[in-house]
Amino acid sequence: MHKSQILFYLLLAFICGVFVASFLAISETWILVFLIFAIGLITISGYRKTYSKNGLFAGALFFVFIFGIIRFNSFNLANSILNQFADIEVGGKGVVVTLTGYVDEEPDVNGDKSQIVFKVKELIVPDKTLVVDERTLIYTNAFPRYKFGDNLSVIGALKSPQNFVEDFDYVSYLKKQNIRTVVSFPKVTEINDLDTGFFEKTKIGLYKKIFGLKNKFESAINKSISEPNASFINGILLGSRQNIPEEIKEAFNKTGTTHILAISGYNIMIISWAVLSLLVYFFKRRTAFWLSVAIIILFTILTGASSSVVRASIMGLLLLFANGYGRLYDPKNSIILAGVAMIWSNPFALVFDIGFQLSFVAVIGLMYLYPRIDSKLKKLPKLGNLKEMFLMTLSAQIAVAPLLIYYFKNFSLVSLLANILILPFLPAAMFIGFISGLAGVIFLPVGQVVGFIAWAITTYQIKIIEFLASI
Repeated sequence: MHKSQILFYLLLAFICGVFVASFLAISETWILVFLIFAIGLITISGYRKTYSKNGLFAGALFFVFIFGIIRFNSFNLANSILNQFADIEVGGKGVVVTLTGYVDEEPDVNGDKSQIVFKVKELIVPDKTLVVDERTLIYTNAFPRYKFGDNLSVIGALKSPQNFVEDFDYVSYLKKQNIRTVVSFPKVTEINDLDTGFFEKTKIGLYKKIFGLKNKFESAINKSISEPNASFINGILLGSRQNIPEEIKEAFNKTGTTHILAISGYNIMIISWAVLSLLVYFFKRRTAFWLSVAIIILFTILTGASSSVVRASIMGLLLLFANGYGRLYDPKNSIILAGVAMIWSNPFALVFDIGFQLSFVAVIGLMYLYPRIDSKLKKLPKLGNLKEMFLMTLSAQIAVAPLLIYYFKNFSLVSLLANILILPFLPAAMFIGFISGLAGVIFLPVGQVVGFIAWAITTYQIKIIEFLASI
């Protein structure tokens, strides 16, 4: 077996270990037994008189598999100071604590309610003050509005999150974001100063600038394109769905195309490929590749550079690298190595991060399905870049279809037709919408001219969805 194949299977064994641990609680005793077995198999197989390559390989696979389980368990059981003070009641009421820290992500505002991911730096409980470096989730009112980096004092009772529907593991969803406690409608006040280290202050300052750019970008789209198209473009580009009219959201839900409204790994895969496919018409392939990389990095920054978007962008850059340097390059080891690196940093991403799953599977679809479909349909006219954009969208859609059916529980002939009719135009809508927003930030009239093209494309998509939803 070639060394590259050995590496591939070892990395796959690690992923399988994390996957199994995501569903099965494996005790430390059993882990120790499995480790002894794996080490014993490797030792016996490596001994001169009983030497066996297959035995060594099997032992190594089993060892790495167990290592995946250990990594998941260590992340899942990470010590949480906040969790120690959650769900404590005195006289039927939760014990009130004081948390000081800062807003760690842009607040998620929905109507008159808001959810704030809060980085706690100090926990004040009766008789003592503890230094903390954890996140909690605050449920509060939409007003007053808080923004990323605001220093706050929060007074309330810590609770453990609970699953509220049968088919969605909300607790694990929060753990994926390193959140293990929640605080409901506490007393919140802004504070002037907070003791954070140099690197954390630098991170906050950098992200404030990033979110400032994002807000300018979103505002430019709103000024360049009329509603509801502007909100639709902000949804597919920035993941901002709060301004999309409810009737349009419902139409997308009925037609099984809700995934389009939220920025995801799937969207980034599509735009990565589309940008490169477009630029190769105007530049040499290597120049087009580096321009595409720059656009994806800029796109990531303008969308706020959340961890899920960064993971999807890494997969998008990997896709660009594979395609930009020729189709003879076999990317499977690079794909799985990137996946393992991201799963290592956050093991919950494998099972509980839909965006990560979509990006991973979409990359596989574009790299392996697209060439096969393209070779079968050589006789189809190219029509400029339209054939390639249609086939790449179809390839990604086929690859992610099982995931979409599983998560959104909605698949029908109408859903299939809707995806076929609107997805080929998604790269154009995203790319032209992106250019419109970027141009609008620099010089609004240019953004409005480009925005008219984006408006025309998205009007077609919205009308198709509304028509199919009415059937």
